[in-house]
Amino acid sequence: MRKRTLLIAATASALTLGGAGIAVAQHHSGKADRGMLSAAVDTNGDGEITLAEAKAHSSERFAKMDANGDGALSRADREAKAAQRFAETDTNQDGEISQAEMTAAREAREAERAQRRAERQAAMFERLDTDNNGGISEAEMAAGAEMRREHRAERGQRRGGPRAGMRRLHRADTNNDQAVSREEFDTMIEARFARLDTDGSGIISAAEQEAAKAQRMERRGKRGERGERGAGS
Repeated sequence: MRKRTLLIAATASALTLGGAGIAVAQHHSGKADRGMLSAAVDTNGDGEITLAEAKAHSSERFAKMDANGDGALSRADREAKAAQRFAETDTNQDGEISQAEMTAAREAREAERAQRRAERQAAMFERLDTDNNGGISEAEMAAGAEMRREHRAERGQRRGGPRAGMRRLHRADTNNDQAVSREEFDTMIEARFARLDTDGSGIISAAEQEAAKAQRMERRGKRGERGERGAGS
């Protein structure tokens, strides 16, 4: 039982990301402002998500998570990732990490983070500048703040934290072999797609995306109300 729990803890967060491969896209007037995963899934940018797009994205996610390339997600992948990080830091390959190598690795991570921050800032400016005049007005800033609040709430509902990842992993590992095979992973993606594709058309339309978002927000509101009642009792 403990071994299975360790497996779950090792791969739950990765599986959560993979399962989010059909995350609901959020649309706003003017520009489409969608989460990173949603944008990656909707590869042709038409505002709709097909099963082929969802499976193509999940295939990429699976390949990245399957660090040892054995065709399954397990604790061994976590160990392979750790070994890979060690090898990348141990630049002279002497089997030990020196202080200089550790410093170099830290500086490289800081440079990568700075680059990502700059890219996010540029993307945020583009989203806020809805009239494309090269500046952000007070009204655009207020609209952006509201959008961020909605996105934070949406991400909280979609991700559900580590416990949600563990539940998904339990369900995906249908043969209870303490690993999630590619077939099990694809079955999970197809099931989640089917739940969102309410009309069975093979496409998650903009309307279905908005309906799913509304349902999640409603559930979140109800959970919040229950929490407040419990705190007040």
